[in-house]
Amino acid sequence: MTSTATKSSYPDGSRKTLCRNPFLSIKFFVFCHGLLQLSQLLVSGYLKSSISTIERRYGLSSQTSGLLASFNEVGNTLLIVFISYFGSRVHRPRFIGCGAILVSLAGFLMSLPHFITGPYEYDQSVASMFSNTTDLCQPGVPGSRGNLSDAGCTPYAARENHEVLLVMFIAQALLGIGGVPIQPFGISYIDDFASERNSPLYLGILFSVTVIGPGVAFMLGSAMLRFYVDIDKVAGDDVQLTNKDPRWVGAWWLGFLVAASLVAISAVPYFFFPREMPKERRHHATVWNVIEVAGTRLVASGKESDSKKSKGMLSQLRSRSEHVQNLSLTKFIKHFPVVLLRNLRHPVFLLVVLAQVNLSAMVAGLATFMGKFLERQFSLTASLANMIIGAVNIPGAMVGIVVGGAILKRFQMSLRQCSAMCVLGMFLCLLVAFPLLFLGCPTQKVAGVTYSESSEFEHYALECNLQCNCPEKAYNPICGSNNIEYISPCSAGCRVVNIDADNSVLNYTHCSCISENGFAGFAKPGTCGTGCSHLFLPFVVLSCLAGILASVSHTPSFMLILRSIQPEDKSFAVGIQFMLLRVLAWMPGPVLYGSAIDTTCILWEKKCDRKAACRYYNNNLFRQRYLGLQFFFEVGAFLCFVMVYVILRRQEREASDTAETKADPEKEKLAVNSIKCPESKV
Repeated sequence: MTSTATKSSYPDGSRKTLCRNPFLSIKFFVFCHGLLQLSQLLVSGYLKSSISTIERRYGLSSQTSGLLASFNEVGNTLLIVFISYFGSRVHRPRFIGCGAILVSLAGFLMSLPHFITGPYEYDQSVASMFSNTTDLCQPGVPGSRGNLSDAGCTPYAARENHEVLLVMFIAQALLGIGGVPIQPFGISYIDDFASERNSPLYLGILFSVTVIGPGVAFMLGSAMLRFYVDIDKVAGDDVQLTNKDPRWVGAWWLGFLVAASLVAISAVPYFFFPREMPKERRHHATVWNVIEVAGTRLVASGKESDSKKSKGMLSQLRSRSEHVQNLSLTKFIKHFPVVLLRNLRHPVFLLVVLAQVNLSAMVAGLATFMGKFLERQFSLTASLANMIIGAVNIPGAMVGIVVGGAILKRFQMSLRQCSAMCVLGMFLCLLVAFPLLFLGCPTQKVAGVTYSESSEFEHYALECNLQCNCPEKAYNPICGSNNIEYISPCSAGCRVVNIDADNSVLNYTHCSCISENGFAGFAKPGTCGTGCSHLFLPFVVLSCLAGILASVSHTPSFMLILRSIQPEDKSFAVGIQFMLLRVLAWMPGPVLYGSAIDTTCILWEKKCDRKAACRYYNNNLFRQRYLGLQFFFEVGAFLCFVMVYVILRRQEREASDTAETKADPEKEKLAVNSIKCPESKV
């Protein structure tokens, strides 16, 4: 033994001298688990931050990208039920380490499509290493002059696109499977070997990391998408795009490499933690201690319960839990549907879970497509949109959760008061969220797509670039001096491009479709934008405030579930709750939002004669359907909480009437006589 020795308590109460091995310290385990959870959330959250960029790079519709974003829930949902069975039967740290390796592998697989596909190609006006073609108006040159976006679809190109999707879906499935043991096993391991006093603190640290993780993922996305996608393949001088160009594709794959590397590093310590470690105190904390402490602090009425009755219930609860843990796998599978049906028949449990399903569906849409919404609605770059979400919206949700928990602790609320708090929070959220439906930008004027002042204009638009033989699939947006956007310089009839010293485009001139005082006008590269930047700040403020108010109901709704069901069903009920949230909200939610967004597209990119990514949306429809879906789910959650409040209020009145009747013998006699009265008349 060295001089760096310390004493530790074992379950039998003896005190033995141990070396300060960090792998025998629950504090070191908490540190490792916090780092692992943060890294895992970086991998899963980073996809949502780069979803619009991946759509643009590989020509995906929003429905397909939504399915991709939710596919990790498939593997997770299929296996999460068995976690409550295996519990302490396995070597939990090693299972966590194996799961982390799968998550890391999933992250590396997500970046693989970048390395198995060629460089990103886009239409351009200046010849480069990619092609000597141009998208300027060239009279006399046939339309099949070989513009990049108009290239023929080879069998290899079609197969390559399918391979990319297959790799990404496999990676998402692995991400879901690998994430199954990380949080449940980590929480139960800490709960088993931490002291009763420190266990709530450790779990609080882990839950705070869970909330912070998505915000860090969006900030990582903001940083990575500033770099060009082919930063490893193309020299900077050969890139003719800026990050404000609608054709810009950022280095989406780079964030996956960073996050996957962090997960791989975080997985290593778990293979050195023991199956069991010395407890911090002789009386170690268990989940029942935490529930008991939480119950005494948060139980509503403020009245002290009978201590003997509490101890009896707690011992009965432990014995029933041990009975469940001792079940064989076959009996466990048979026992699970019984508990599921018993809890689903409980009206408060069912309604609160349905409310949480509505809120989770709302969050699923926000997390997956809010960045894309901000890009299209307010003409933001993908990097800036991610920064807003990571620095404003997600921290706002954190504030709401903390405020909700603090109010619960301060006022010692009853179940009815918890439901009233949820109703109030959602009602205020609806009031704040409703104006967002009208706070947005109109669709920009795009010649031949969204804009035509008259049939005379339409005729002129067809005639002015007819001699240019423009390829139909060209996409290089420019903004004319008449403040009308054109899909490409060729569609505007522009014949001359002016470039500066670093080979970037300054403007286009001699544009026959842009008329200024009877002369051919000019155009600038890039989109004209939606032109309503003054509405961006009010939108961010209101959406952040709505998120805070909705998040206030998070902690009270969990307390409604934990305190409204039978004590022996608590562990099962929480598992059922998370399973239903995945099946009813997190899996279908992004697909539903993506499908709604696709219905607002007015110009699709074509690849191999199929719809690819959308180039232009009807902004008014986009806003109404995207935010309308969110408002619909918020209304659903509000109505569920209202019904919970009505049920609990009725139960309280019935309980108080029964108590008064038993306490007053005279009232009890009157009640009995009133019941017998019809019989006496007969």
